Amino acid sequence: MEKPFPNITCAVCSKPHNDPRILPCLHSYCLQCHHHEIEKSGSQQMFQCPICERNTSIAVGGASGLPQNLHLGFEVEVAGYMSKMVNNSDVACDHCIDGDNGPAVVFCCTCHQFLCKVAYEYHRTGRHLSKHNMVGLDQEGARLLHTTMKPRDHYCSQSSHGNNNLNFYSFETLQQTLEERKKTLLSELEAISLSKTTVLTLQKEQFEKMVGDIGHYTDMASHILQTHTDHEIVALGGLIPTELQATLERVQTISLTPNQHSNITVSVQTDDLIRQLSKFGNVLDFYHSSSLSTWTSTSVAKVRTRYHVKVQSKTSKGEECPHGGIEVKGELTSKTHNGAVVYGEVEDNRDGTYTITLTPQTAGPHQLLITMDGQHVQNSPNDLDVRPKCDYRILCNAQQVIQCKAPRCVAIHDNGDIYVTSNDHCIYVFDQTVQLKNTISGDGQLSSPSGISIKGDVLYVADTNNHRVQKLTSSGKFLHKFGQQGSGQRQFNSPVGVIIDSNNKLIVSDYNNHRIQIFNENGGWLLTIDGHGLGNHSFQHPWGLALDPKGNIHVAAYGSNTIKVFTKEGVYVRMYGDPKGPSGIAIDDEGYSLVSEHNGNCLSIYYPEGIKIHTVGNLKQPFGTALDPRDGSVFVANRGADTVLKYCV
Repeated sequence: MEKPFPNITCAVCSKPHNDPRILPCLHSYCLQCHHHEIEKSGSQQMFQCPICERNTSIAVGGASGLPQNLHLGFEVEVAGYMSKMVNNSDVACDHCIDGDNGPAVVFCCTCHQFLCKVAYEYHRTGRHLSKHNMVGLDQEGARLLHTTMKPRDHYCSQSSHGNNNLNFYSFETLQQTLEERKKTLLSELEAISLSKTTVLTLQKEQFEKMVGDIGHYTDMASHILQTHTDHEIVALGGLIPTELQATLERVQTISLTPNQHSNITVSVQTDDLIRQLSKFGNVLDFYHSSSLSTWTSTSVAKVRTRYHVKVQSKTSKGEECPHGGIEVKGELTSKTHNGAVVYGEVEDNRDGTYTITLTPQTAGPHQLLITMDGQHVQNSPNDLDVRPKCDYRILCNAQQVIQCKAPRCVAIHDNGDIYVTSNDHCIYVFDQTVQLKNTISGDGQLSSPSGISIKGDVLYVADTNNHRVQKLTSSGKFLHKFGQQGSGQRQFNSPVGVIIDSNNKLIVSDYNNHRIQIFNENGGWLLTIDGHGLGNHSFQHPWGLALDPKGNIHVAAYGSNTIKVFTKEGVYVRMYGDPKGPSGIAIDDEGYSLVSEHNGNCLSIYYPEGIKIHTVGNLKQPFGTALDPRDGSVFVANRGADTVLKYCV
């Protein structure tokens, strides 16, 4: 009998597939063969498909994380049954335990079982079994098996889907869906094409007028030189350059590349045109591309607080422009207060970048618009939520509580993930719904980690009992570590606090050495702020660290019951507050300080000048304090109660 399934053999082990798993390249082979290929690659991230040699990312969980090829697995299962049915030998009954009732005589396509005469009779007369499909153990039965047998039930692994059955969909259904999507996309493309045609037609008319004006003055100059006397040429000589210069100034208001559309990017080579136009004067500004220019901004916009936007101009090739001189504008329009508009102050940094400063006057949703020579830059216009200034006096009861054993310090990622160091010798990562997302152990040997700081996708953690600092990715991959027990440079005696400044300098509080050490991002020593002595600069047992808007370093001096402030060069500035055992400190973008008092069982808030304005009580031995960079929410590691508290402002 011809084999109905020519592809059931694994291309790697040359045996029938055993739990086949499918790769993104759509090739499938056995789970065990996947394990072998991943081990053979020697990589933690990528391996090659042995069939097409395409690089494939290693899934979470390794080979077991790859999706099952249920259809191929079903074909292998059917082929196995068919082989037994046509081999002319007795097949044991799957229903009987001891096999005393003889060999199987039929196959149940519903139960996927071979049945002897007794079991078959039970099936035939049973109330719920009589409707099952049966085939005989012969060539005809094997032929019918492929069309009669149905796949086993497979259940969805997503708990939110309620363990529903997985369904098999035909390629006809897929083709129909793709055809419908194709029609939708073609309709959208036609609308975009119409819009683009209108815009380009208007721009074409501008180009034609520009060429006509330049040609007119060129012809006029040629005519004067050929037909006029020297005296007349001298008399008219000033007219031509003046008019030509005016024309060139008008040219500078027209983009040399087709106006961009948010869905279609068009780029043309303008080098030859620029070389020709350069004969008439300076046209360097022509080659910037507004649509490729980018901008970045501070993370939070607040009422009556200066909001800064940095714009980077780009060429039509996507390269950074090396000079300024382009007209840049910024506008912030309220969506709720009668469309009130705030116009930005623009500073040309003369290096291809521009700084726009806006001061919102009202809270609520706004639209930020940034243009270069009248054309929108990338992602403009963009929505911006302006928040009212924080009123920490209303902090009272926590709006959210995270259960966590002996939390020490907390940090918030830009995406909202919450990182908590714990006496469990690890870092717990919770998502915004406070569900545990990950557990990080650094190099596998964290011991009572304390301070933690995140910048982008890199985090630093003070590995306190190991007397060192570890550098990890935000997902927990180990990158680097430095430090050992001692009192010299790059040595620690229980480091507890760590922060990163805007220049990627790492600032670490060296608790039992009574000092602050500053390093570069790779652990190279730069500076030490020594707390020993009797002057105002002295401090004992520094714990939490924070930076104010000016870049000054605020030190929560646990052993001195005060907050000490130093410049980034280590010069003493001032001290403030009388907290009882200050352990954690966070400072918002307006300069307000939030200090957790371990021995005072409270959180104290200070004005930027250092005057206390409010206290949140009913805490239990709080340690670290952090602010959510997205909305200013306050997080406190309430260590004595095994919780992390969140206060909304």
